[in-house]
Amino acid sequence: MEFLYNVFTVLHFVGWALVLGGYLASLRTPGLYKGVFHGAATALVAGIVMVGLAEMGDFLEGDLNMTKIGIKLGIALVIAVLAFVGKRQGDKIAPALKHSIGALVLVNIVVAASSDA
Repeated sequence: MEFLYNVFTVLHFVGWALVLGGYLASLRTPGLYKGVFHGAATALVAGIVMVGLAEMGDFLEGDLNMTKIGIKLGIALVIAVLAFVGKRQGDKIAPALKHSIGALVLVNIVVAASSDA
């Protein structure tokens, strides 16, 4: 079970790396890379599976912080929706939508890295 959890952790990190990298790479272009949506969807699904595996197993130290998980889930859902809308709009994406994706990814990273105290 712990091995499977670690596999989904790697997928989760790769998904967010795709989102942040795709956002940064598309700063000088009018559109948004399609990989941003796919990365957001991957990170979202992997995160949900990680929480399920952590709840089923007893391999993690301490209890899960459900408040933090809920905040991250909400932000991830918003990012996925914005990335989907941006992908559908193509080169006519509003700069505010594109920058919202980048900012929310950074907020999600800060929430993930913050201490549980």
